[in-house]
Amino acid sequence: MMRRREFITLMSGAVASWPLAARAQQAGKLPTVGFLGESTPSTQSERTAAFVQRLRELGWIEGRTIAIEYRWAEGRSDRFAEIANELVRLKVDIIVTSSTPAILAAKRATSVIPIVFAIAADPVGTGLVASLARPGGNVTGLSIQSTDLAAKRLEFLHEVVPHLRRLAIIANIGNPASALEVKEIEDAAGTLGFEIKKLEIRRPEDIGPAFEALDRSADAVYLPTEPLVLTNRVRINTMALGARLPTMYSGREYVESAGLMSYGPNRPDLFRRAGDFVDKILHGAKPADLPVEQPTKFDLIINLTTAKALGLKVPESFLLRVDEVIE
Repeated sequence: MMRRREFITLMSGAVASWPLAARAQQAGKLPTVGFLGESTPSTQSERTAAFVQRLRELGWIEGRTIAIEYRWAEGRSDRFAEIANELVRLKVDIIVTSSTPAILAAKRATSVIPIVFAIAADPVGTGLVASLARPGGNVTGLSIQSTDLAAKRLEFLHEVVPHLRRLAIIANIGNPASALEVKEIEDAAGTLGFEIKKLEIRRPEDIGPAFEALDRSADAVYLPTEPLVLTNRVRINTMALGARLPTMYSGREYVESAGLMSYGPNRPDLFRRAGDFVDKILHGAKPADLPVEQPTKFDLIINLTTAKALGLKVPESFLLRVDEVIE
């Protein structure tokens, strides 16, 4: 006859091996995703829509077969830890987030709850995962190869701004991913013979003084991927246009808000693919065993209205290669 202790141990092991969805339903609640948004609901609406649509295609219907707890940091990195801890207290089944500081905050908050990142600039270099092929731990997702793309962005910028000799970099160096990207940009700028001027921002209040410090000492501005920049992109672009400075970014949202141009992975597509990770984990897969994936869709986008306002004539050869023109 099986002893009671052996039976309890056996059942505990069996419960631990059940898919998260089954365990959540046994507990009488829907499987729950904690969504830690780096910016605001309106800024990330296209991304969240792609994520929810993919879940729906996979059979997870919000409010019926899955619950999503949304929390928004509004570009304030000091809120990431607070939100991550709140999601852990809510006992969500998975945390979905993006941007290195937010992912690190979630990782510090829990080593048990699976974490899926839709966007991470350099997950190995910033210590999020052990390797792309074998993440280990409770974290996996999609890398955007931000650092690898830095040199390509400068080449595109130089095509549109041929007089570019002095490049300003405005970055939140408190973000480990931004620090790595800035290093890549400095190396690429050195190869192209550009002078570099670096300006740090850590809070929205730092943006105005950063532009004032430029004082006509730059021909263009490069802004690394960063929640603070994303949330304040309209203000940044207004200041850049006022100073007649072309801007280079990594994503469409910045160019829609009057930035000059961007080159990088298609972010809604990455959030869509994050839905696949969530589905696999809810069906029993472990984050440690799910390799980090790379982007497959890249977009080169230019805002012609901004180019005209800056007095730039965009070469026809360049326009033939862009994925989207915003006017």
